[in-house]
Amino acid sequence: MAEDGQRIGGLTSGLAVILTTEDQRDSPQKNHFISFFDDFGYQSVERTLEHIFQLPYKSVRPLPTPIEASLIHSILKNDICKFRDNQDAALHDRDGVCITDSGCGPHNVTIDDASICGDIRIIKQPLIIESQAMFSSVRANACVWKGKWMYEVILETSGIQQLGWATLACPFTEHKGVGDAEDSYAFDGRRVSKWNKEAETYGQSWVVGDVIGCCIDLDRNEISFYRNGLPLGVAFDNVRKMAPGLGYYPAISLSQGERCNLNFGAHPFKYPIQGFYPVQSPPTVNSLATHLLQCLFRLLELQRMEKADSTSVEKLGRLKRFAPIKELFQLIAHAICEEFFCVVDMELGSVEYVCWGPLVSFLMDAFRKQPPHDFESLDGVIDLFLEFQGSRMMFQHVISSLSCSCKIATLVLTECPYSGSYSYLALVCHILRRVELMVLWWELSDFEFLFEGFLSRKGLNKQDLQCLMPSVWWPGSCEDVSYESSMMLTTTTLSGAINKIEEMHRKLCCLVILFIPPITPLRLPGSVFMTFLQNLLLKNRGADHNLPPPGVSSNSVIVSLYTVILHFLSEGFPEGDICRWIKGTGTKVGDDVGFLHRGGQRSFPVGFFLKNDPHRTDISRLGGSFNHLLNSHPANDGETELFEWEEGCMDDEETKVTHSTRQKPCCCSSSDIDFTGITKDPIQLRFKGSRAYCSPIPDRSAHVAAECSTGSLNDDMINKPSSSDQSEPEFSYRPLQHHPRSVTTRSSHLSSATLREEELLDAMLLLYHMGLAPNFKQASYYMSHQSQSISLLEETDKQIKEKACIEQLKRLKESRNVYREELIDCVRHCVWYRISLSSQWKQRGMYATCRWIVELLLVLTKMDSLFIYIPEFYLEALVDCFHALRRSDPPFVPSTVFLKHGLASFVTFIVTHFNDSRISSADLRDLLLQSISVLLQYKDYLVAFESNAASVQTLPRALLSAFDNRSWIPVTNILLRLFKGSGFGSSKHGELSSTLFQGLLRDTCIHDEALFSAFLNRLFNTLSWTMTEFSVCVREMQEKYQVLELQQRKCIVIFDLSCNLARVLEFCTHVIPQAFLAGSDMNLRRLTELIVFILNHETSAADAEFFDLPLRRLGQSQDKINRGMILAPLVGIILNLLDASLDPEFQNDLLAVFASMDCPVTVQCGFQYLLEYNWAGSLRGNPCATRLRQLEQFSGLLRSRTESREAKKIISSGETEEDDDDQCCICYTSVADARFEPCSHASCYSCITRHLLNCQRCFFCNAIVLEVHRDDEKTL
Repeated sequence: MAEDGQRIGGLTSGLAVILTTEDQRDSPQKNHFISFFDDFGYQSVERTLEHIFQLPYKSVRPLPTPIEASLIHSILKNDICKFRDNQDAALHDRDGVCITDSGCGPHNVTIDDASICGDIRIIKQPLIIESQAMFSSVRANACVWKGKWMYEVILETSGIQQLGWATLACPFTEHKGVGDAEDSYAFDGRRVSKWNKEAETYGQSWVVGDVIGCCIDLDRNEISFYRNGLPLGVAFDNVRKMAPGLGYYPAISLSQGERCNLNFGAHPFKYPIQGFYPVQSPPTVNSLATHLLQCLFRLLELQRMEKADSTSVEKLGRLKRFAPIKELFQLIAHAICEEFFCVVDMELGSVEYVCWGPLVSFLMDAFRKQPPHDFESLDGVIDLFLEFQGSRMMFQHVISSLSCSCKIATLVLTECPYSGSYSYLALVCHILRRVELMVLWWELSDFEFLFEGFLSRKGLNKQDLQCLMPSVWWPGSCEDVSYESSMMLTTTTLSGAINKIEEMHRKLCCLVILFIPPITPLRLPGSVFMTFLQNLLLKNRGADHNLPPPGVSSNSVIVSLYTVILHFLSEGFPEGDICRWIKGTGTKVGDDVGFLHRGGQRSFPVGFFLKNDPHRTDISRLGGSFNHLLNSHPANDGETELFEWEEGCMDDEETKVTHSTRQKPCCCSSSDIDFTGITKDPIQLRFKGSRAYCSPIPDRSAHVAAECSTGSLNDDMINKPSSSDQSEPEFSYRPLQHHPRSVTTRSSHLSSATLREEELLDAMLLLYHMGLAPNFKQASYYMSHQSQSISLLEETDKQIKEKACIEQLKRLKESRNVYREELIDCVRHCVWYRISLSSQWKQRGMYATCRWIVELLLVLTKMDSLFIYIPEFYLEALVDCFHALRRSDPPFVPSTVFLKHGLASFVTFIVTHFNDSRISSADLRDLLLQSISVLLQYKDYLVAFESNAASVQTLPRALLSAFDNRSWIPVTNILLRLFKGSGFGSSKHGELSSTLFQGLLRDTCIHDEALFSAFLNRLFNTLSWTMTEFSVCVREMQEKYQVLELQQRKCIVIFDLSCNLARVLEFCTHVIPQAFLAGSDMNLRRLTELIVFILNHETSAADAEFFDLPLRRLGQSQDKINRGMILAPLVGIILNLLDASLDPEFQNDLLAVFASMDCPVTVQCGFQYLLEYNWAGSLRGNPCATRLRQLEQFSGLLRSRTESREAKKIISSGETEEDDDDQCCICYTSVADARFEPCSHASCYSCITRHLLNCQRCFFCNAIVLEVHRDDEKTL
């Protein structure tokens, strides 16, 4: 067109004329899509410039000459003048705030050091702070007295923090902070309360990564809070107005170890609230900088349009809106960047603000948040920016901003799978592929802090889960039928989002692993990553304590790092890049298999355990502290470098499951790996100077199959994250082009800085112990609570259907609503834990980890000098990981093969070590004992124990030995599992018991009388103690005339324990009656006294109804908890002894011992109560009437014997009295026929023998007893 002028060299010639402000008002901007085209359908250059710089239509007049940089600068200068004119108007809106200069500048808002009470440290600038005192408070150096103001707090931890506003009159002390005084207002999401002298329920619970907006509206005298941009409602109204200069200060109080990021306006708000201003004003150049970046982005869009992939026909047939941009791009882009860099340097603090806000948004838009990402455009922008001197500082701020964004990024269901921190991670991964930018990041003083930020994932509270899972369904649910499919779809979608984020974490870690720092001496790849990993582990020691030390990492960081390492070790490293620098180190097997899944010969550098390394010396070992072991059992870490063994060498040949056997482990399938090189010696030590060190990192990524080759497993295990969303080679993962100073020659052996898989395994176990174990514990809690809630809901529905009275029906419906809400919340948490923790590839890796570690422990257990140096967390992680897999929902594999196909050695380890004296920690031994107790509840696992040779050989004796003051509860539970169904009133159907172990226990007790005697003595003492405690607890509630929940639970627990102990005692009388009826009658008398003691408490309670009340569990009927549970084993004991007394070899008279009790009336009342008790209504078993008649006959004989005995006493009372000096002063029934030496105090032999079972001191003078004399015969 004539108006556009003639095109010369692809550019339209002409002279640019920028309209004045008056001309622009007369010609408002319009959008024209078709007019002003040349012969090829392109609009003129003038229209292109108007679009890029958002100028009014035809404000750029025809250009007779080629475009020059001066023209672009003239356009930009005109924009700069306009934005400067608007700055003065913005300053007038700042009336109502007063900032005190604290040395950081008159306009910078920071914390006022003079106001600090406690100990508050600045962790990272500008304002990440942490409390290192029990309770710390601080105010900002700015106050407001009119208008609407806000500041933001990013939660680095989620404990007790009081965030809000306070005047100077609010006192800060060690116990009082923000919200604890008048004119002081705070919100605490941990306690879900608002504070103004008193606490009131308000808001929602907060989690790590939440952004809390603290807003004060002094026009309406209100204070409100926001969580991630969502209002929590007005917290306080009628806020008192203050005089100018004496207003409300942003203020916070933190408990010990709490950490948060304060943003008064130094950075753009993450969730700005409309109408509220930041306490610190943003830089005046922010709007102009944003405008320039928008211009550059529109230029990029034009470039994208021009490079869009289309056919020639489409290009000719489609009208182009703008002139070809190829010739214009560099000129315009460079001019924009020149002005941009000049603008951001105009004002102090503007670089940081612009980089955290507009620049990151621009880079994200250029890159595209969701695939397909525009890598080419982003690379062009980075190249362009790196041409300018100030770009290094800008990219430092960009990296910091992206790290912070990863911490607070929330999952949005509609954006999945590319939601949460995915976009920020994808962007930073591409940025850091440039060596100069990776070096820039590594050189930052807060490199590790930022790395943790990238690995962070924002937590979720109840409301967040509700948004992610709006529809909830569970088996047996009465909810809408569509909810099931909706929830399945939601689960799949969220799983995809988690997989994408985890994939980005792995890519970022790979970049760090590949990075070679430009320092001297040269360091191999992996050194930076291992340094970060070691420092993170070091600072998080004690994170599992009730009061963790300051500075610990977020749980999500630990979980993410664990997940990355687990994937590397189980599924393998990415192809080529990481392995390239480690080839040639001597590995022969497993190049295409993940480290955890390699069979054949295995090795481990035990120097990890023996090394006197400051990073590891404070870690508790199985034998005690490291320093103690160095003194008591010194070991030279140079003696043994590598410990080698053959996979499965500790298993039975018949049941062995390895990668070389026909039956493969559950976590693997058939493999083509050659196992012909297996050595004859299954266990070897590689000494210093040996040929090879640790196994190298594999050359190719692993593709571990999902099913066992036998076909016994039908579970789908192919839930493995994808490798990339970008198929174009130029956009796929590429290695860094290393800095020239980082190039090294490859040597035959790796240096100490080399990344080793065994070292990663060691770190992964510690990460599991610190981060994963608490999460799995929480998941187990929600799974258990879900089952309970379903039962309560079903029971309530049943009661509602029974049509109770109106009042009761109302209460039932209210209870049902509560149970339903609790159940829905539990279901959501269970699903979330299943998504985030229990995907199939993670379970596969956990299973392989368990196999690897239990083999290592069993191999090292044969060497005391090494075994005691193993860190405790190896054992803790093994046991917890095993049970996490066992409880997983859905299960990793069926329980029938869980142990059989790869983890049979776990049974071997726990049965041989729960009573191992080399393990110094009683808690660890209890952990192993608890594992046995839990597993024996299930038939499949009981079968595994019965088929395990080590279990058959060692378990019976070890259980009896372990029954002590600490471990008697789990041992009792284990014995009860093995005896179930064999006692009086027990059900013979559906009860788990083991005739094999019953026989083994019987044989052990018979052949080791000393062991059984000690066990029986502890059993008597423990049962006597539990019944006494129960009686005291009931009496306390009777005296207080109320039943407190804590006391009720205590009663229930003690009663259950007493019943279990009585059942164990019943079993002893059944299989080993000779312990009571043969030889000394001491055991029989103790047993009889215990029976009478229990019967006395059961039958003489002042209020029988009150006695039953504490035993009723909430939600359980009385037929499950009743007196019959303790009375039944007593009947069984008596009947067992009656049956055995028919044997003529047994001389002790059961009837005579009962008749000799000092309380004949109590004994008779007790037997009468047993005979009259409603056994059929209280026990699930079917007590045989014949057995009860046998008890009735014994009761009759006892009555006759007792009457006869009493008559003899009356007759003998008139005869010559015996000399009281010869009577035992303990029992007053026998002659004092023995005395202690050396003190010579006398008593009857029976009392002395019984006393010496528990104490070796005289019960008269407390002297140590050296020997006992009886009837002039010395008895030891």
